[in-house]
Amino acid sequence: MESILNAIYAVSGWLWGPPLIILLSFGGIFLTIRLGFFQFRYVGYILKSTFGSIGKKSEGEGTVTPFQSLTSALACTVGAGNIVGVPAAIMFGGPGAVFWMWVIALLGMASKFTESALAVHYRETNEEGEYVGGPMYYMTKGLNMKWLGVWFSIALMLEVIPSVMIQGNAVAESAKVSFGLPPWVTGLIVMIIVALVIIGGIKRIGKFAEKVVPVMAVLYVGGALLILILSISQLPSVLSLIFKYAFTPAAPIGGFGGAAIATVVRWGFARGVYSNEAGVGTAPIAHAAATTDHPVRQGIWAMVGILIDTIIVCTATAYVVLASGVWTDKGAAENASGLSAAGFEEFLGPAGGMIVTISLIFFVISTIIVLSWYGEKQAEFLFGLKGAKVMKYIYVIAVFFGAVGAIKAIWGLVDITLALAVIPNMIAILLLSGKVKQLKDEFFNTPGKYYLKDKEDMKASQ
Repeated sequence: MESILNAIYAVSGWLWGPPLIILLSFGGIFLTIRLGFFQFRYVGYILKSTFGSIGKKSEGEGTVTPFQSLTSALACTVGAGNIVGVPAAIMFGGPGAVFWMWVIALLGMASKFTESALAVHYRETNEEGEYVGGPMYYMTKGLNMKWLGVWFSIALMLEVIPSVMIQGNAVAESAKVSFGLPPWVTGLIVMIIVALVIIGGIKRIGKFAEKVVPVMAVLYVGGALLILILSISQLPSVLSLIFKYAFTPAAPIGGFGGAAIATVVRWGFARGVYSNEAGVGTAPIAHAAATTDHPVRQGIWAMVGILIDTIIVCTATAYVVLASGVWTDKGAAENASGLSAAGFEEFLGPAGGMIVTISLIFFVISTIIVLSWYGEKQAEFLFGLKGAKVMKYIYVIAVFFGAVGAIKAIWGLVDITLALAVIPNMIAILLLSGKVKQLKDEFFNTPGKYYLKDKEDMKASQ
């Protein structure tokens, strides 16, 4: 049995090393070039048409608002990885890894835009009148390759089971350490919360996400912003560390063992890819339900998710870890997952550690809810609504078993099944990049509609 587990870990470690990092990174680069670097050319418009339109009624058809779709996707991507993954990147890749995390985030915007625009373009309505879409639909309808969609759906549907178990275990462990709650109690509470939200479908998930995600982001990022204000004199030195070691090898310092340039780039790219899930194929499932008048418009909302997840939340974590100096402490590499809490405590005392713990619990619960819904949509594509309802209850029960510790030997399986979903999705969005370019040109160049109409309306309102 041990040899089988070692083989699983070896395969998953290899897949999530160079193969998938190269596929996702160069996919983002290719799409950025093919789409004319538009995420850089239209920055002002992108911000005004997303953050500037929150609360305004959206034109077109859909099940939830564009903001609810965004927060639903963020509920999954903004999670434990933002708190524990970034310190790991710094400890194994050095401060320069943060720079490469930013680079891959900016390039990944093209991948996230592409898959989300395709999800809206090829979406359809189910038996309950809800809009559904995602990789399995654009593979089937856009490429006429249903087998590829089935491959993606099976992989993601199965991946969600161990994923929610791991997330359930993480929140149970946090609650046990911080509040003394037995894991079974936490598991029961979280299971009930998840059931109440996901059984209500995407409308209830959207309402939950639009309220919870901003609160959890403000709590965590607000704490980091307070630390920035208290340590503003350290900002130049932190930026210097990031930019200097992005291009030169980082020498050993205290608990940090040093890193070569290739290692710096690898960890930065990996952290960026893992945190924002650009090209992974999950976020398009949420964005497919949005009310919108054009696929490109929702693709723009999807890009903003990377800005929030990686550029803001991950950077907040990186600043606290670097400014506090905890990354240079003796033994820091052995406790990389605890460096965020240590950094917050360094500046804010016990309250800082509590901010991280509470944020982690919120992050994990919201991730479980949206992950379960993603898996449910795969079952719906494969087996219809009845199959989806069965999987819904399986995911809810898996939360409890994960909380009480039934997660041995599944980490490797999580990575392998997720990799098996990423590969067909990246193949599909690269093959359909011509369609997305056509949609992008239509959105930005059609007289009197979409982008050109928005620009006229913006001028008129000034």
